[in-house]
Amino acid sequence: MMQILDKGDENDQASLWCDRFITVLVLLNVMAVVLESVASLREAYGNFFNTFETISLLLFSVEYLLRCWSNGARYPDDQGGARRGRREYIFGLHGLVDFLATAPFYLQWLVPGLDMRVLRTLRLIRVLKLSHYSSAIEDLFSAIKAEARSFYATLYILLIAILFSSTLMYFAESDLQPDKFASIPDAIYWAVITLTTVGYGDVSPVTWVGKIISIITAFLGVCTVAMLTGIVASAFSNQLARRKVIFEAELRDAMADGEISDQERRQLESLKAEFNLSDEQVQALMAKVRRELKP
Repeated sequence: MMQILDKGDENDQASLWCDRFITVLVLLNVMAVVLESVASLREAYGNFFNTFETISLLLFSVEYLLRCWSNGARYPDDQGGARRGRREYIFGLHGLVDFLATAPFYLQWLVPGLDMRVLRTLRLIRVLKLSHYSSAIEDLFSAIKAEARSFYATLYILLIAILFSSTLMYFAESDLQPDKFASIPDAIYWAVITLTTVGYGDVSPVTWVGKIISIITAFLGVCTVAMLTGIVASAFSNQLARRKVIFEAELRDAMADGEISDQERRQLESLKAEFNLSDEQVQALMAKVRRELKP
């Protein structure tokens, strides 16, 4: 069961069909939440939306329970057994997302009086269930973690820029625009919008001092945003390179004796899925290792 529910490969048709079914169901749920926000559609097809939500909730609840139960087989008894596997799933990213995917329905029964519009919107959390089949979110957090010192240093610079620019703008503009720069917290909104180079234009300086501060803030924003973008992009690139090195080392060990055993093949398939490597990348690495091992 765990093999079917986990991300499938080309050789496991049952798992592939399960992946496709859940993916389509998640996308249909997101579409339903979006369409239900249109008043005319909600009035005309309200019963359909409610029925679809009930069916989806039932399916997602069953999926959650099956994943919780099947993850007990992830570790042998000498490595923590069923308790460890289920605990890691329940409190891990995937388990929390799967639980929150059904939470809005149960919240309306446990906490009467909650705004139903908020609960309907929370159903969009279900789109995160696609992280079962894509490591994009995990890759992002892993990349940031790998470059944590550089990332936090840049955030520190950004926070300092926000604080100083908003403070200076408050003193420069508060007398002439008390409705927009009534306090430093009000000026922080302007600073964030300017530093991130969004520039809505709803708040702008009118004094020459404020305009100079705006120019300096805009240049600071370009620099800090570029630094953050560069750090994340570099971290992603380095992470992919590290994964290829690890997989290549495992592949070289497996092919050192001239053939790959079933156990080694399963280990390589597991690494391929964990590192989200494509078939083309694996084939290229295998060809490289063969050339290096060729006498």
